[in-house]
Amino acid sequence: MSALAATRVVIADDSALMRSVLSSALREAGIDVVGQAANGDEALRLCEELRPDVLSLDLAMPGRDGVAVLRELRAREVPIPVVVVSAFSAAAGARAVDALAEGAFDLVAKPSSRGELGSFTNDLVERVELARVAPRRRGHRDSRSRPSRTRARHVRTAPRRAPGAARPRVVVIACSTGGPRALAELLPQLPSPLGDGTLIVQHMPQGFTASLASRLDRVSQLSVREAHESERLDPVRALLAPGGQHLRVGSGGVVTLSDEPPVEGLRPRADLTIHDAAEVWGDRVLLVVMTGMGRDGLAGAADIHRAGGRVIVEAASSCVVHGMPRAIVEAGLADAEYDLADLPAAIMTEVLA
Repeated sequence: MSALAATRVVIADDSALMRSVLSSALREAGIDVVGQAANGDEALRLCEELRPDVLSLDLAMPGRDGVAVLRELRAREVPIPVVVVSAFSAAAGARAVDALAEGAFDLVAKPSSRGELGSFTNDLVERVELARVAPRRRGHRDSRSRPSRTRARHVRTAPRRAPGAARPRVVVIACSTGGPRALAELLPQLPSPLGDGTLIVQHMPQGFTASLASRLDRVSQLSVREAHESERLDPVRALLAPGGQHLRVGSGGVVTLSDEPPVEGLRPRADLTIHDAAEVWGDRVLLVVMTGMGRDGLAGAADIHRAGGRVIVEAASSCVVHGMPRAIVEAGLADAEYDLADLPAAIMTEVLA
């Protein structure tokens, strides 16, 4: 395929209107829609016949649903990246998180009004184009059973912390594309209690983060839940920023949820949470930045650096998208890089030693 060839996409959605909306949006962006399917079986057939670069997949379809399609693609070893395009409901939120756990590349929420169509289109095109070029990772990786490929790569040449200074005791985790699967590998291996508490910012559309927190809670020793207004950090709990709200932290570690405008298109924005953590806990913060596109976390890492805290990032070898960690490494703000398999031990060493 030529480097200039258009991205080839199959659209699977049981709504003829939504197929038309998706097709028009992608074609206007120069993307080649090579097939459309009204159900899961048609989607599988078109993927096997046409081998598109990306599959745009609805989750609620008659017969074989979107999650079943993902599982069957993996069983048949058809390595096509999948962008889930889903409306939100309680059931859809759970299915979307299941789809990300099954290997979907990313999630785009269907617009609920005409006014959201422009941002939806931009998000869809961005995710589709990124999915095409992202590294392909077969199957579900279990970091507890596979050997590590990348041991710690220490980026700084000298420690910033003076001998005898307190270890970081508050963990802040930031991630985006690929984050739900990475969190599902990381959190079950962390102990409870963990330091003085854990904050997580994962970029997801509004409404879907409650399902992600519930899924992570079922498999983790830590209690994982969406953050609530005015609650305080707790060593046995990991608080997840709700989609559509910024997670802020005030004096004494009290959480507030903000409806301030998105920052560079993101709400929640990890930089804001990290900035507050640096203000409240200073050198007692451990920042962990994992897979994700963009540069969210970079300004926050600079805040942690100035406060004397620690910054570790996921290595490119295990990232779905290396953008967020790479920005921090290139700015000289990472203390070390770790493959995802090694991050749990690294966090425990930093927090508990």
